[in-house]
Amino acid sequence: MTAKPWPLREVTLKVLDLRAQTAFYESFGLQVQERSKRGAVLAAGDVSLHLKQLPGGKQRPPRTAGLYHFALLLPERQSLGAFLRAAYLNQWHFVGSADHLVSESLYFYDPEGNGIEVYADRPRESWDWSDGSVRMATWALDLDELTQLPGSEWNGFPAGTRLGHMHLTVSDLDRSQKFYESLGMNLTLDWETFRFMAWDGYHHHVAINLVEGRKAAAVTAEISGLESFSIERQMGQGKIVDPNGVALKQLGAVRKAS
Repeated sequence: MTAKPWPLREVTLKVLDLRAQTAFYESFGLQVQERSKRGAVLAAGDVSLHLKQLPGGKQRPPRTAGLYHFALLLPERQSLGAFLRAAYLNQWHFVGSADHLVSESLYFYDPEGNGIEVYADRPRESWDWSDGSVRMATWALDLDELTQLPGSEWNGFPAGTRLGHMHLTVSDLDRSQKFYESLGMNLTLDWETFRFMAWDGYHHHVAINLVEGRKAAAVTAEISGLESFSIERQMGQGKIVDPNGVALKQLGAVRKAS
């Protein structure tokens, strides 16, 4: 039986300062693949991050739907330890960490306030499932123990890094859940104002929350932040838009910076 491909790969962010955002992500460990006056493409293992200059754009205001964070999944725990040691040496905007039982996570903001999670999964056989729901938590992460893991020092995101999941702020949990379930995902955990969904028995590929409040305004073209992400699953058409204005593209030919 052939394993299904990992469903997430590409993220597109609309940015106000292309040069500064490109420099940040390069310092963060992504590799510049292409750049022009209107955009840049960076890679982290199997992940493709597209930065799109937004002329005359506006900073995303409060009470708007969109990106909570995109999550870069490292192939092993030792890489997370190496990344954390590098984070201590850089002036990245670190906002927290968590032991989620299924994974260990570090959280950051880029210079324009886009959330980034860098994490490593615990072995699947250790995940605790009951009646289709996976047990997760937000416990304190032992950062000292993580920094002391053996292994090579950080030299950028290694081969095998994936776009682990997308976490979105939405205006209506039920409406958004119904939309993503229509793409074949299953609800894996309901945490009241946070819900998690996945394909193929993963803990979550998409999370949704009400952090920006019920009836948060939808994503619009002139506001910076998340424009789209890609999925490698059959959608019936090449591009669709979720209930909050986030575009989903069926993964095909790799786009180039224009």
